[in-house]
Amino acid sequence: MNFQKIEKKWQKKWEKEKIFEVKKSKKKKYYVLDMFPYPSGAGLHMGHAFVFSLGDIFARFKRMQGFNVLYPIGYDSFGLPAENAAIKAGMPPEEYTKNAIKNFMKQQKAMGWSYDWSRMIKTSDPEFYHWDQWIFLKMLEKGIAYQKIAAVNWCPKCKTVLANEQVIDGRCWRHEDTKVEIRHLKQWYLKITDYAEELISGLDKLDWPETAKKRQRNWIGRSEGVEIDFEINSKKWPIFTTRPDTIYGVTFMVISAQHEKLMELVAKEQKPEVEKFLKKLKSVSEKELADMEKEGVFTGSYAINPVTKEKVPVYAGNFVVADYGSGMVMAVPAHDQRDFEFAKKYNIPIKQVIEGKITNTRAYTGSGKLINSSEFNGLENEKAKRQRYWGTPIPVVYCEKCGIQKVPEKDLPVKLPKKVEFGKGNPLESAEDWINVKCPSCGGKARRETDTMDTFVNSSWYYLRYTDPHNDKKIFDSKKANYWCPIDQYIGGPEHITMHLIYIRFYTKFLRDLGLIDFDEPALRYFTQGIIHAADGEKMSKSKGNVIEPLNMINKFGADTLRMALVSFASPDKDSNWDEKIVLGSHKFLKKVYDYFDNWKEGKSDDRTLSKLNKTIKEVAEYVENFKHNLAVIKIRELFNSFDEIDKKTAESFLKMLHIYCPFITEELWERIGGKGFISLEKWPDVEESKICEKFEKQEELLEKLKDDIANIRRITGKKSGKVYVYVLPNELELYKDFKEAEVFAVNDSKKHDPEGKAKKARPGRPAIYLE
Repeated sequence: MNFQKIEKKWQKKWEKEKIFEVKKSKKKKYYVLDMFPYPSGAGLHMGHAFVFSLGDIFARFKRMQGFNVLYPIGYDSFGLPAENAAIKAGMPPEEYTKNAIKNFMKQQKAMGWSYDWSRMIKTSDPEFYHWDQWIFLKMLEKGIAYQKIAAVNWCPKCKTVLANEQVIDGRCWRHEDTKVEIRHLKQWYLKITDYAEELISGLDKLDWPETAKKRQRNWIGRSEGVEIDFEINSKKWPIFTTRPDTIYGVTFMVISAQHEKLMELVAKEQKPEVEKFLKKLKSVSEKELADMEKEGVFTGSYAINPVTKEKVPVYAGNFVVADYGSGMVMAVPAHDQRDFEFAKKYNIPIKQVIEGKITNTRAYTGSGKLINSSEFNGLENEKAKRQRYWGTPIPVVYCEKCGIQKVPEKDLPVKLPKKVEFGKGNPLESAEDWINVKCPSCGGKARRETDTMDTFVNSSWYYLRYTDPHNDKKIFDSKKANYWCPIDQYIGGPEHITMHLIYIRFYTKFLRDLGLIDFDEPALRYFTQGIIHAADGEKMSKSKGNVIEPLNMINKFGADTLRMALVSFASPDKDSNWDEKIVLGSHKFLKKVYDYFDNWKEGKSDDRTLSKLNKTIKEVAEYVENFKHNLAVIKIRELFNSFDEIDKKTAESFLKMLHIYCPFITEELWERIGGKGFISLEKWPDVEESKICEKFEKQEELLEKLKDDIANIRRITGKKSGKVYVYVLPNELELYKDFKEAEVFAVNDSKKHDPEGKAKKARPGRPAIYLE
């Protein structure tokens, strides 16, 4: 079997005939979508190979079920990783990205994924980000986009600001080894909180994993904030705060009285006081607790402020909820009324860090310039300095007379300048000809915004552009979007649940409110795939030298083998380890399939084969629908292993089921057995319920059980080889007579070989077994 020749042949045929391109039709639509990839220069990794194979399997399945399937592809081609890689390679990001996409496409086609390539989009194309800018202007008009100075998360490795969703356990989501810093910068924000209530209630309508829904509810429902590590008794404690800009004003900490680790912080001399306080709380109802005066008790421990290095006392309090953030808060009494009253009650110092009036009874809770904050003093007027060029330009200008002004829609897109300098701060600030413009309002001197949008903006509406990707007059045709959307099956990783999946839902609701679409949610069904680790269970990493490259596997075994192996390691929603034995097993199986059909001559399928065939069709369809591909593959293999002589309809049905996993070999074999057209466009085989025989099914179950029993005995006795003898009750001999892995006797057979008298142990449905 020359799999490389077969794969190239069918790649060319699919492309020439454009068989996966779709338009509106009378068929019921079905929209399958994988989260589009960032096209790194390194090309596809095994995670891509796995997740995109899941999407392709489902798209092929739905296509064969008679749906009009939209399965598009594009590239999330903006962002700092591409910019940094381009700088390292010594070429412009545009050129680097173009080369990376070309490489990606070649590898994607090698995997046999059935994309509609005519709808391809790239977020770095002006034709795409034109509409990012258009949406931004609409959000500005509606008060959803706004600008303010605030404390932000800064990744020193990316040299950029991170959204809260991009900070995981205090570290950058891209660089797990890099701690995020807090900086005060002027930033653009989107008021996602305006949709918070609907974002939470809308989850009830979605067929998403419960864990995904729970994580979104928790994220949307809590205050926007960050976690900062404070050291207490030589141990790091992540403290949740909504006001990181006031960290210089922290004069005490409060841990929830219900916190499970409270007693770890209580000093020996303070234990009686703390226990007395806790006893008092236990004697009141939850409602009474909510209405109680805010009280606390000193634990005897001190926290070290990570910025000032000052020691501040830690109190246990009755007003901090154990499951809010980390169950401990930093208190800034000068700028929080609750903290102010608590500090007054327990004579704790109050340190002002924002300009404003503080009285004997009131804290100052407004905004203003920072004071008593070291190098951040007076920061309100400081502008953001971010090193990010490769992103969507923000369509506003700053005029000395008119202030912030929107770029007129007729002047969109605001294109990125090509003549910029890298390596000295923000590259956009080096493009003076691009920066200096006329104010669209007064005609006077103005400067462009030199910040760019975060890449989550591009991915928050891209699924809609696939429905009308070449429209240069508007963002998309509403009729087309409403025909194809919402996405029927979305597939992606768990890391996107509280980032991308919140923003894509938020954007959908905003665009609905503009009257562009008539649905509320972007994706009705969402599947979260597991992660494939290296053979030793470690994360695949170039530094560890344990990376398995998909292209190497394709060159060695073929794409069909890789596709089948990837879904055979474990259930696709679970993490799994790379297993070369499964790859080899898949390759061996496909060679057997190829040899069988290459030499196939039509015969007659007996009743047993037809029963098993129809049962398998029924089971495989159910498994595929629920992403239980490992079980579906087992059933397909079992069916093939039962074949002897089969008719053409059985052969066709088998190849159709195998096709969704192994598209190349099945196209080739379909042609060889005289199938017409492409198997990719064939109908999924119908189940003939009347052909399913329970007697055969029962017999198969008994034979499978017997096979397992023999394997268990071999394992226990250590006898890995040797002849096997089986003894069954006389009335069950008919059920077991076709068992090929042992010599079968009725217990009353006088000619049976039974040197150890095992036959007397046989019971109904439980044969006795003897291993030589």
